[in-house]
Amino acid sequence: MFFGSFAWSFVFVSLPFHIQRLSTTDPVSTLRWTGWILGISSLVTVVTASFWGRFAARGDPKIVYVAVEALQGVGFLGMALARTLPELFLARFVLGGMGAASTVAFIIVGRSDQGGAVRRRIATLQSSTTVGQVIGPLVGAIAAARFGFRASFVVGGGILLGCAALVHWLVERPPRAAPATRETRPVRPREVGTVALIVLGGSIQVFFFTAILPRVLPDFGIGHAETLEVGGTLIFVSGVAAALGVLAVPRLADLFAEQRLIGTLLVTSSLCLAAFAAAGSVWLYGALRFLQVLSIAPVFPLVVARVIQHAGGGAIGFINSARIAAGFIGPVLATTLLTWTSPAALYLLLAAIGLACVPLVQMRESGTRA
Repeated sequence: MFFGSFAWSFVFVSLPFHIQRLSTTDPVSTLRWTGWILGISSLVTVVTASFWGRFAARGDPKIVYVAVEALQGVGFLGMALARTLPELFLARFVLGGMGAASTVAFIIVGRSDQGGAVRRRIATLQSSTTVGQVIGPLVGAIAAARFGFRASFVVGGGILLGCAALVHWLVERPPRAAPATRETRPVRPREVGTVALIVLGGSIQVFFFTAILPRVLPDFGIGHAETLEVGGTLIFVSGVAAALGVLAVPRLADLFAEQRLIGTLLVTSSLCLAAFAAAGSVWLYGALRFLQVLSIAPVFPLVVARVIQHAGGGAIGFINSARIAAGFIGPVLATTLLTWTSPAALYLLLAAIGLACVPLVQMRESGTRA
């Protein structure tokens, strides 16, 4: 999961700038292309994640994980071959149909006979993913600036193929899913839906950021030649905050009541987003982004841990689809709004999305106790 996450973020950080380089249209049309090209893979994966989840849950998740990683590696090579924006869009569309390795990983983690360990295992899995997201953008931005965008896509594809080989050779086959008992009740649809909505809202506050950097960095006086490396640094800072936030999950869960903790994290993240509008320098902007991601990162493992152990593959795929959907909605929503309104209006809307999730935390608790 670390190497897979590293490969995706290694490539993703330079993608908006590669789109600008390929574009032959006006700036407004290029901004729209940026949101759709960045988000289309996630949109398609939303549709396919439940299928991959059911397929993995009914069979051997290890084999499915290897297949997904290998197919994604081939998809990255397809991105390197694209020469126009429609070709790049098509390559990203096909890539989205190759599934989400994280869905299969959550299924494997959920096959634990130690209920108290599930939250910690999810946090560990999320931490490894986040560490890859921390390192990938910084290295990817430098590599793309020095060696070219297409070369970075080829490297990312090679890493994913290597991931498939490592899992095939080194990971043991996970145990079969335990049969349902009175103590391990099936997860209720209302509970799944509420968790998915919280995950969607929180994840939108994470995934919108990369797509808007080419638009907002010049407002801070960043020159065109510096935008790629400054943008990579900001994404690196976001990744560090996410890693720290996820690593703190077990300790936070021990110290605070879960319902109050999740609500506080959502409110804090939203307040930081609203404060983006007042940032007068790229340094303050980066500091606010650090605090915002530090707050929102623990929400996913906290809300998912309680349901993942007794959820089927389809339910796990559906919940993970909400996180993946945010990877589409976030960039498209952000870039679309920026074509006709100000960054401040975008930040306030994103803050409102997080605040709207707070009442859902109470609904989730009621559904769990039912």
